[in-house]
Amino acid sequence: MQIERIGSLRAALGECPAWDAASGRLWMADCRKGLILAVAPDSGSVQSWQLPAPLGSFAFNGEDELVVALKESFALFRPADGSLRTLARIEDSHPNLRLNDGAPLPDGSFVAGTMHIYREAGEAPLGGLYRLDTGGRLTRIAQGLGVVNGPALHPDGGHLHVCDSAARKIYRYRMDAAGGLSAREVFVDTDALGSAPDGCCFDRDGGLWTALVHAGAIARFDREGRLDVRIDLPVAHPASLCFGGDGLTDLYVTSISDSGRLSAHGPLDGALLRLRGTGYAGAPRPRCLIRP
Repeated sequence: MQIERIGSLRAALGECPAWDAASGRLWMADCRKGLILAVAPDSGSVQSWQLPAPLGSFAFNGEDELVVALKESFALFRPADGSLRTLARIEDSHPNLRLNDGAPLPDGSFVAGTMHIYREAGEAPLGGLYRLDTGGRLTRIAQGLGVVNGPALHPDGGHLHVCDSAARKIYRYRMDAAGGLSAREVFVDTDALGSAPDGCCFDRDGGLWTALVHAGAIARFDREGRLDVRIDLPVAHPASLCFGGDGLTDLYVTSISDSGRLSAHGPLDGALLRLRGTGYAGAPRPRCLIRP
């Protein structure tokens, strides 16, 4: 297996990688800076767009837009002209609350959750997990999650996996055709691995990959939640990951140099990494089709 750095990019808070097969580029966010980045893996060249910081997450929306989760709102962003159109806002507002990780769903909707940090002992988290449907309507579909990361739909289409990094757990929900969630159960408790789980993605075999953000590693769990692969990385804080490249056989990993809560100063901290030769291929990632 080969691990290499892509270009000279150094993100403060590298998150939300997404492969665009049409352009052959890896898109990602530097959330703390409010940047969307499109990286050409072979040359390392980077194109960037500035959005209001902090940025939570994004997904491709059709062929020419992105749906973005900002601090407390969802919007459509058009890279070609820089236009930003707000669609909806969450009902809660707090200095320590913001939208965080998100992902597209096969029906064209977008799901994203919040992080509510610096809470007092026993204080319930504000926000939750939200679904923005194809008409631009926002619904809260889950609550009680402190720091949402890695929402990822299993390739079977019927189970959504959601990390609560504050609890160091990955939950599995049943998801119905209308985006409703039920039957929550603990899929993985990563505390024994010395880390919270962060960003996630699935491979074609139904294995869930997650970044072990405090342990400098990524991990794969099988359909039953058993750890079967762990790969140590040359960064202190890997944040998220996705498959890309020809056949979706390359694994890209974003990392943190200074998130505001986590920091590291090694030569590769904040870099975008590419892993080749893992033996796995990614499950295809849908695009959103939000047309309000």
